[in-house]
Amino acid sequence: MTQSTTPELDEGPGEAGITVRRGDAYDLMADLPPESIDLLITSPPYWGLRSYGLEHNEDILKEWLAEDTSRVQTDVPSYEWYRKHGGVLGLEPLPEWFIGHLVEILQRGAAALKPQGSMWINIGDTYFARWSSIRHDGRQGLGDNPRSRRRTPMGGFRQEKQMLLIPARFAIAMQDLRWILRNDLIWHKPNVPPRPEKDRLRLTHEHFFHFVKRPKEGRAKYYYDFEEVEGGAQDVVYYDIDEAEEGAADVVKTGARSGSDGHSATFPIDLIKPRILTSCPPGGTVLDPFCGTGRSLSVAASSGRNAIGFELGESFHQAAVKNAAVTLGQGQLTFDATDEAGE
Repeated sequence: MTQSTTPELDEGPGEAGITVRRGDAYDLMADLPPESIDLLITSPPYWGLRSYGLEHNEDILKEWLAEDTSRVQTDVPSYEWYRKHGGVLGLEPLPEWFIGHLVEILQRGAAALKPQGSMWINIGDTYFARWSSIRHDGRQGLGDNPRSRRRTPMGGFRQEKQMLLIPARFAIAMQDLRWILRNDLIWHKPNVPPRPEKDRLRLTHEHFFHFVKRPKEGRAKYYYDFEEVEGGAQDVVYYDIDEAEEGAADVVKTGARSGSDGHSATFPIDLIKPRILTSCPPGGTVLDPFCGTGRSLSVAASSGRNAIGFELGESFHQAAVKNAAVTLGQGQLTFDATDEAGE
């Protein structure tokens, strides 16, 4: 199902609209017209933390190995196989599977990204434990919200108390597919709640990776308005890697925020707005394939950019539609009951 509208905004340059579609990003990415997206910005589900109310097959690793006795645990099935057998992104039995599936999904959007486009991916790390606790809803913290426990196989770098370096492994996997990593922006979250562990420091940062396309020849050129960076002062439009100048620092300090609509990890506006303003031209199109309750869509539209969001979860999808309507200043969005993409 699709909710969309394209009205003029009361503020911001030009016209902008918001389209919210419910379905799996893997499917919906393939529907995008070639070279139609200026900026892909998103925070995908993190590995092994929350189910967001989605049902998941906990026996999926056993099924994968049983199909072919020559397989080993770290052989990564395709996302289509994984999904067909009841898998959900972020709840893979192994971090290797999660990284492989996330990269596979993002690759589906590569053709839709313009040659001068950018991709900003927010991703956090976690620690390994043989028994992991999966929260059923989206709330963060250490409260008594419903959760389940599952056993995760040890082996290789998967050892008790090990920081898994999932962001680094993801970034390298993207580089292996010819994406150029321009920045590893550190999001410092000063308001992270206390943790019970007494044998390590509190984890108060996440990564925000900036990727651009590798051209068929020559060096990468991509849209980048440096005046919109925190502390930036240069007027750079199509930014050439050969012409790099001194700029703003790659650490942003802003608190994490829970949304009033049930999402534990809504983007802080002061974290994502500079990314949108620098990496998407006015009137351009921003895509968030894991849009949650639609914070990035609202920020993009209020900044004079068109926004497209995909969301698998029904409750978050409904919240994103409502938030889009508020942003666009009208009571409801256009509803096309014949479109059931991704369901």
